[in-house]
Amino acid sequence: MAAMTAMDGQEPGDRIAGLGHDVVALDVFAEQLAEPDGGMLRLFSPRELRQSALRGRLKADGDAVHLAARWAGKEAVIKAWCEALGETCPLPYTVDNVPWARIEILDDARGVPHVVLADDDARALSEALRGVQRDVPTASDAGAQPGEGAPRWRWHISLSHDGPVASAVAILVVRR
Repeated sequence: MAAMTAMDGQEPGDRIAGLGHDVVALDVFAEQLAEPDGGMLRLFSPRELRQSALRGRLKADGDAVHLAARWAGKEAVIKAWCEALGETCPLPYTVDNVPWARIEILDDARGVPHVVLADDDARALSEALRGVQRDVPTASDAGAQPGEGAPRWRWHISLSHDGPVASAVAILVVRR
């Protein structure tokens, strides 16, 4: 019998710490984007806005569809993060202070979406996870990205849109 090997960066001992899912109604979301104050647009980073506009032009379906999928991704990330912390740890953010624009859902060169957290938010995640599991890294390890040393936690995310909805699933994996 052949030995099993880890796939796609998964290591033996990695565990799913949190799972989040969100669905967005495209028509309602497009209306919110079109509001005169531009409030919804402030919840996205310039890179997210640029990538969504480019993808909307390439697919001829507009940027709102792609922003809606990214919004669902942001919501799914927060839900997975909260699930990972459980009921006994304090949540890092309240409904009023989630750093939406610093939780980026960005495509790589192949168009595959990834979660990119601003440094402060990555440190907040690492610190919060330390309270849940003792071998999660300290804040100094929080910014480790693939290629900069082995990260102790990582995100998996999938975005989709079809018909009237966009959706996303986010999984937070913690290395033991």
